[in-house]
Amino acid sequence: MTARPPHGVSRRRAAAALASLPLAAAAAPAAFARSAGTTSVSTLYIAGDSTAAQKYADAAPETGWGMALPFFLHRRLPVANHAMNGRSSKSFFDEGRLAVILEAIRPGDRLLVQFAHNDEKSADPARYTEPWSTYQEYLMRYVDGARSRGASPVFATAVERRKFDAGGNALPTHGDYPAAMRALAKAEDVPLLDVQALSLALWQKLGVEETKAYFNWTATEQDNTHFNPPGAIAVARLVAAELLHRRVLAPRDVRRLDDAIPESWITWPEGP
Repeated sequence: MTARPPHGVSRRRAAAALASLPLAAAAAPAAFARSAGTTSVSTLYIAGDSTAAQKYADAAPETGWGMALPFFLHRRLPVANHAMNGRSSKSFFDEGRLAVILEAIRPGDRLLVQFAHNDEKSADPARYTEPWSTYQEYLMRYVDGARSRGASPVFATAVERRKFDAGGNALPTHGDYPAAMRALAKAEDVPLLDVQALSLALWQKLGVEETKAYFNWTATEQDNTHFNPPGAIAVARLVAAELLHRRVLAPRDVRRLDDAIPESWITWPEGP
């Protein structure tokens, strides 16, 4: 489909929806605590799905890229990873998970938003959004919510799945969702990390067999969506490099972009 300008995005509707957000919301990871009397620090919040989410011991070796992102950021820039398995831009909002972030986010913080994997599930009305209408409308709620609190929204197109054709060509799997996010980012002047394009190029470079070492392939599972430690580290490196390239972060905010990161740095805590 040819990219069209954002359709059906209403700031008034988004603002009204934000006003009606529940204060008591579903459980989410605790935001970075700012101690009274200390200097505030900038925090990077992540709103997203299972590809970014924190994983626990019962899911190992599955690893969200958000778990590896702090390895590439300066210690003074903490990451509050609110990404949650199975959520779309709609269900994350409807469950009050954005409300939790907005209760904690402060001026100068950044809200990194990555959704599409579950927005695509047309058979599930609780999660499905249409790329050129409801998907963009829900994304605007994250934009307006962050900006209303003096924080900066940042979009990240959805990381690609592992899919190849018979000729060994890496195939895109997200339909119009990346194009819809790109169009909205341009229209609303939101920095865009094009993780979909970058990850697709990386999978193409690695090829059919080598990419298996980056996804959650085990003796009992062949998962072409979620990552193991090498895959999460590789995608987090892409995200951190894009945060620098798009001037969301300054050079002093990032580190180790060209360094090997040991897989042993990834740990899976016991369940929340």
